[in-house]
Amino acid sequence: MNSSIDNCLNTYLNKSRPLVYCPGCTHENITKALDKTFAKLNFEADKTVIVTDIGCSGLFDTFFNVHALHGIHGRALTYASGLKLANPELNVIVTMGDGGLGIGGAHVLASCRRNIDMTLIILNNFNFGMTGGQYSTTTPTNAIVGSEFLNQAEIPLDICAIAKSAGASYITRCSGLDSDLDQKIAKAIEHKGFSMVETLGMCTGRYTKRNKLTPKAIKQIIEDLPQYSGNIEENQRPEYGKLYRDLARKKTNFPEPVTLEKQFDIKNYQRQEVVILGSAGMRIVTAGDIVCYAGLNAGMNVSIKNDYNITVLRGQSVSEILIDPDKIGYTGIESPTIVLALSKEGVQRRQYIFADLKPDTFVLKEKSVAIPDTKASVIEIDFKKLKIKKQDWALASLGVLAKNEKALNKQMLESALKARFNEKVYDIAMETINKTIQ
Repeated sequence: MNSSIDNCLNTYLNKSRPLVYCPGCTHENITKALDKTFAKLNFEADKTVIVTDIGCSGLFDTFFNVHALHGIHGRALTYASGLKLANPELNVIVTMGDGGLGIGGAHVLASCRRNIDMTLIILNNFNFGMTGGQYSTTTPTNAIVGSEFLNQAEIPLDICAIAKSAGASYITRCSGLDSDLDQKIAKAIEHKGFSMVETLGMCTGRYTKRNKLTPKAIKQIIEDLPQYSGNIEENQRPEYGKLYRDLARKKTNFPEPVTLEKQFDIKNYQRQEVVILGSAGMRIVTAGDIVCYAGLNAGMNVSIKNDYNITVLRGQSVSEILIDPDKIGYTGIESPTIVLALSKEGVQRRQYIFADLKPDTFVLKEKSVAIPDTKASVIEIDFKKLKIKKQDWALASLGVLAKNEKALNKQMLESALKARFNEKVYDIAMETINKTIQ
């Protein structure tokens, strides 16, 4: 960012980067109007940020001596939101074409809903000008564009109407050629909340070669559409950033973090990669937590990853745990040392791992569960015969691991249970584990 400003000309434009728009492109007028806006508002260059999208509107960040961030197509508002929330003192302006508007429509809606204090300038020239003149979400149905008949099968969206329904608190629609455009942009920027300025303009490089569009025609389009020229009264509310900080200051009750201190040393402990294959209701995640607690109590580094349960009441069926005396960089399972095969569902989700298991891998399978052929050492257990309920199979299998000193021992397991459960639940858990550990 070059913070030097030509005070004689009172301009923020970058002299080393002249405007490079096609002759007659409305973007040039909008660029100069924005420069006048900055001067009118007497912005500090080092407190001003232009966040740009892809396309011709994405050139704005190179033309000004202010901070700039150039993002990917449709995502400019997400970066701008982060900047404004991180530093509320910044003046954040986003430039986006109608192409980025369509691609990033969900982010536009989110910005309208949140009401973060930043300004979105939409440079609507009715097509993807930079990439060939294809139709966009604002292209008229009867326009001739570079994507054949596709625009004839859709209707153009009215982003101002959509923004109003989504909660935008300030909306202006105008021609990008208006002589007072700088004043309209200034009013939008001065609004404390999310403001949007839709400018309608001409793409002389693509659109106007096939479609008759003049400054007069643009004014007629604006007159034929619903009028938007400032505050949307029904959407007036506190600015998001201020409201967020006010709510955060009132939050005084926070859950205490779980802390575990090293309780004992395990000599010559080797990295363990544990995979628990179960099903919903078997408390797979709880069993994984206990293994992690056991490792932490022994001063090890641990990590756990669980399958995402798509529906709320299905529950996870796979848990992957690492226990390592060294720092864990990559949390994926590369070479399992222990596999607990407790249900058909879990085995099906990770059936591919069995073919590559090493001979010294410890596999514990419930008698009723079939597993693919493997070179690993397999121990079978009949939990039903031991009168252990299916919901406790994962917990009970940890007793088998402790008995065989695989990944954890009895001391590690008992300390983990005490750390994880209250006294009553601990006693119940030990009753189950003792059926397999003795």
